[in-house]
Amino acid sequence: MKVIVLGAAAGGGFPQWNSHAEGCRRARRGDPAAKARTQASIAVSADGARWFVVNASPDLREQINATRALHPQSGLRHSPIAGVVLTGGDVDVIAGLLTLRERQPFDLHATARIHAVLDANPIFEVLARTVVTRTTQQLDVPFALDDQLGATLFAVPGKVPLYLESGTEPPPIVVDDTTVGLELRHGDTRLIYIPGCAAMTPELAARIEGADLLFFDGTLWRDDEMVVAGLGTKTGARMGHMSLSGPSGTIAAFETISVLRKVVIHMNNSNPVLLADSAERATAEAAGWTIAEDGMAFAL
Repeated sequence: MKVIVLGAAAGGGFPQWNSHAEGCRRARRGDPAAKARTQASIAVSADGARWFVVNASPDLREQINATRALHPQSGLRHSPIAGVVLTGGDVDVIAGLLTLRERQPFDLHATARIHAVLDANPIFEVLARTVVTRTTQQLDVPFALDDQLGATLFAVPGKVPLYLESGTEPPPIVVDDTTVGLELRHGDTRLIYIPGCAAMTPELAARIEGADLLFFDGTLWRDDEMVVAGLGTKTGARMGHMSLSGPSGTIAAFETISVLRKVVIHMNNSNPVLLADSAERATAEAAGWTIAEDGMAFAL
């Protein structure tokens, strides 16, 4: 299985367009210790010819242009992208679908709830249904992406996208088809992609155990990171994300979960692990985590 990180940052990317924080200023200056990153997505292939994009970030056009494996290969119109799999309905997961509107055939896989979000917004009809096949996948039911690559969507603790929140009370954290993870299999090799997760549960830990490669939510380093920095009023828990540090954080949770290789993805521009010279980066790496970068490639 071949894997390419198309984007590693959370919504807004790094640097975020309107952020004047130190990390973003360093990224704009081209500081090699503050590498710029687009919004989170990966591409996966079993044969190097047919590729599947996991989450269509708003930066997808830029990501395709930066990734030779995804360039047209023949004729006047062609794409190696055979399909897209969605793990949620957030803007940074679905907005890139609008980039793929030039009547190029591909399969679009998502849960019924996420397809309903797309169906409810007529702008997504630019993906002509006579060309793009919208396929609904059930949780915990394996399906084939092609003749070599199998997939399964599974529930992850999370909340509805921000634009679907209603009322003044925080939305509940739910475990259903609102926020999902993706398991990919090629032979005996197993990859798991979870860019958003509100909490670790025994069921989720059992699912992850023994994976060959894991991409996991790294939105914030600490739960009150954005509040302390004066960047917002919401904690990580309020946004539906585990933090990397702390007694209930990701690093602590994985002390008892065995994974061959662990990669942090979907990092908010405020997260100090984005900075190669930060103490937080050193702590994460000492705990066995790789910090994702755009263009990073893995072969399983």
